[in-house]
Amino acid sequence: MPKKAVPPANFEAALGELEQIVTRLESGDLPLEEALNEFERGVQLARQGQQTLQQAEQRVQILLENDNDPDAPLAPFTPEAE
Repeated sequence: MPKKAVPPANFEAALGELEQIVTRLESGDLPLEEALNEFERGVQLARQGQQTLQQAEQRVQILLENDNDPDAPLAPFTPEAE
C-alpha cells in the first residue's frame, strides 16, 4: 500500500500535481501498480479540488446574499466538517 500523500499547499499546487499525473497516465509507460497509485492520488487531488471550489462558491454566495443588505455584518466563513 502506498504511503499517505501529503496534501498540496494550495489549490493551484494540487491542480499542477493533478495535471502531471494525467500526463504520466496518458503516456502509457507506467507499470500497472504505479499507474494505479497515480490514479488513486489523482482521485484524491480531484476530490480535494472539488471541495475547495465548493467552499469558494459558498463564500461567493454568502457575499452576494449580503450584497442585498449593505448594512449586514460580514461573518467569517466556516467550512463544513471535512
